Amino acid sequence: MSRQAKLMKLPTAYAGRMNQLSNRIFGDVVRPTSQKSRKVVALFSELPAHKNPEKTVAYYPRHIETHKLMTKLRDYGLYRDEHKDFQEEIARLKELRGKVPWWKKWKKGEKSQQ
Repeated sequence: MSRQAKLMKLPTAYAGRMNQLSNRIFGDVVRPTSQKSRKVVALFSELPAHKNPEKTVAYYPRHIETHKLMTKLRDYGLYRDEHKDFQEEIARLKELRGKVPWWKKWKKGEKSQQ
C-alpha cells in the first residue's frame, strides 16, 4: 500500500481534506452525510426523467398512416368514426336550412344556377 493511501486512512486534518478533495473530484458526497441526505444527492445527480433515455421511450405513433387507414376502413364500413359522422350530419342540416356560406356554394357549381 502506498504512503498516500496510508495517510488517507489516518484521522488527521490532512487526510480529511484529501478525502473531501477526492470525493469532490470523483463526484461522491464530499462530507459525511446521513442516509436520507444521500438519497437526495442521488436523486439530484440523476438526469431528469424526461431526458433519461433509460426511462423514456422514443416512440411516436404513425399518426398520418393511422389516420389514412381509419379513413379507408370508415369508407368500407368497418370502422365507425362518430365525430366525423356528427360533423357530416351538422353540415347536412346546415345545407338543408340554407346556411351554407357563399364560397362553398360557388365551389359546388351553384353559381351558374343563380
